[in-house]
Amino acid sequence: MLNGTLRLVLGEHDLLLHPGEVADFDTRTPHWFGATSAGPVEFLSLIGRQGQRAHVRELPAVRRTNTP
Repeated sequence: MLNGTLRLVLGEHDLLLHPGEVADFDTRTPHWFGATSAGPVEFLSLIGRQGQRAHVRELPAVRRTNTP
């Protein structure tokens, strides 16, 4: 999770993920994810070579500047 709160429905589990948290699951398990009413969400999703595992990882913080 990068920013916001992600709702992840994974099989019979209904989870809320926050920045820095990770979900690792077999993508053959029925799943759905999206933003909550708290606002927008930003996350990174990686799918394994066979598509059997989904990985969500936090990226290191990057300092942004307004220089051209």
